[in-house]
Amino acid sequence: MTIIPNRRAVIDVGTNSVKLLVGDVAGGMVTPVSEMSRQTRLGAGFYETRRLQASAIALTAEAVAEFSRTGCQLGAAPARVIATSAARDAINVAELTDAILNSSGQAMEVISGEQEADWVFRGVTTNPALAPAPLLVVDVGGGSTEFIVGDKAVPQFRRSYSLGTVRLLEQLRPGDPPGEQALVYCRKTLRDFLKTEVAPLLSPALGALPTVRLVGTGGTTSILARMEAKMANFDRAKIEATPLTLDGIRREVETLWHATQAQRQKIEGLPPNRSDVILTGAAIFEAIMEQFGFKDLTVSTRGLRYWALLQHTPE
Repeated sequence: MTIIPNRRAVIDVGTNSVKLLVGDVAGGMVTPVSEMSRQTRLGAGFYETRRLQASAIALTAEAVAEFSRTGCQLGAAPARVIATSAARDAINVAELTDAILNSSGQAMEVISGEQEADWVFRGVTTNPALAPAPLLVVDVGGGSTEFIVGDKAVPQFRRSYSLGTVRLLEQLRPGDPPGEQALVYCRKTLRDFLKTEVAPLLSPALGALPTVRLVGTGGTTSILARMEAKMANFDRAKIEATPLTLDGIRREVETLWHATQAQRQKIEGLPPNRSDVILTGAAIFEAIMEQFGFKDLTVSTRGLRYWALLQHTPE
């Protein structure tokens, strides 16, 4: 297979899904060629024991092997494989590393929470429209959430917290439908976490800058934008052009938590396999906006994989 100069691939092994980005890199910019995602739920059944489950490891290794082949078929150099929260926290991460090496021949890098936060911010600010402004960038993943404050594309505060869609869903275990009582408890859990764990450091960082814009990146915000615009498929330009508001997200949270999973799976813009984690994802953004006084949320489809791709120098 012919390798196309400057075409690179990154595979992101997350707590909820494995994602592929193939892109052409030139002049410090990424032009996406292909983006794919497969839900493998690496963090399922993980948080009580800190052990990755054998079935989730197998699915994840299979997805990495498939995406590695896809990158090669598209003319990219051998992919960079990075792993985040679940792999960071696992006591048996070597089992995952070995499975991925055996299935794809690829070595996996486990990046730290601070690295992840830094790369998320730098990826988001490859967008010239966002680079000059004071920003709070929030990336809600399956196992962790990164908060980064920066100005003029330079991060000034970055922190990764043990708060994620899969992690919270496994903690709360809501029924079907979850209902009002479960929602009240979820909201209280999030308020308490943000007030005690996040606000003491984040609030001073926000206060040190003039008017700060909130930018969300990751699967939750893209799905919220798709739901808002009733988008059947992923469309980067439309997603990033769709404004989200606290009032709108609050309405979505109320609707989602009072619907059955079967009803949620019929919502336009919401991929059926995300109909459970959207419960906690939407609630996390609602809580963040309420805690830190944001009425509006800008969506970015760039982030961790963009910066990982820019920094990847294939051998």
